[in-house]
Amino acid sequence: MKLDAQLEKISAFSHLELLANQIVEGFISGMHKSPFHGFSSEFAEHKVYNPGESTKNIDWKLYARTDRLYSKRYEEETNLRCHLIIDNSGSMHYPKLKDGQLFYENKIGFSVLASAVLMDLLKRQRDAVGLSVYSDTYEYYAPEKGSGRHHRMLLDKLEGLLAAPTVAKPTDTTTFLHQIAQKMHRRSMIILFTDMFQPGENEALFDALQHLKHDKHKVVLFHVIDKKTEFNFDFDNTPRKFIDLETGEQVNLFSENVREEYEKQVAAYFKKVEETCMQYRIKYAPVSVDEKFEKILTTYLVEKQKFG
Repeated sequence: MKLDAQLEKISAFSHLELLANQIVEGFISGMHKSPFHGFSSEFAEHKVYNPGESTKNIDWKLYARTDRLYSKRYEEETNLRCHLIIDNSGSMHYPKLKDGQLFYENKIGFSVLASAVLMDLLKRQRDAVGLSVYSDTYEYYAPEKGSGRHHRMLLDKLEGLLAAPTVAKPTDTTTFLHQIAQKMHRRSMIILFTDMFQPGENEALFDALQHLKHDKHKVVLFHVIDKKTEFNFDFDNTPRKFIDLETGEQVNLFSENVREEYEKQVAAYFKKVEETCMQYRIKYAPVSVDEKFEKILTTYLVEKQKFG
């Protein structure tokens, strides 16, 4: 059975943990066909050696096989600490799902499943994971832990986000990213899922992203969109009513009258976000809800290796 068919079958039961596990299993089984060949058998017990570290834990046998320096990871060592952040504002519940669509075909569902997938991988590596959810309030916070009970608690919260009715909630990304940054006292990887819709000046949002970098945290920004309509504005030219999911504001228009200017401004904004993230050394990864989850996992693994 192909992976897509498996996903559709499993997701019909809305079992988030099983679905996430299936995606990770499929990804790992395909790693031998990718540039990560050999990585799947090594990254659980080793970490890349960084110049300046003690050489006493270098695995010289592995060096002889791979010609790369790795340090052995011991049980008493503190493994990776990862904090997942999900934007749960009204705009993240776009597009509205129709009958027969899968829950991860809108932005919040995609972000929830992507988070569950990363949690599954983190659990396999005995790494600690925490979770924050925000919209117009700081809805949820759990610090980084690695226990099975903690993992189950986070999955329950993620499943709750899928079950909750859609509410028109504005975004206050700037405020809550600052608050989350203040809670992060130990060096961690911080992974943010957001559509970057934030009222007000962009500079305030970029300052909040920079704040996440304090204490040498590694920050990964997954910019979640529905590329077909939010980036390309791919609508037919029948008259349409567009409704802001956060404010309720409405506007009637023909898409072809605004498409060119809309796409120009959106492309410019994406470019600005990308350049700012590069300036702050934040990993920027735009993802669309119609994409596979391999990009999420590959980005995470590459950034984890850089994190050391």
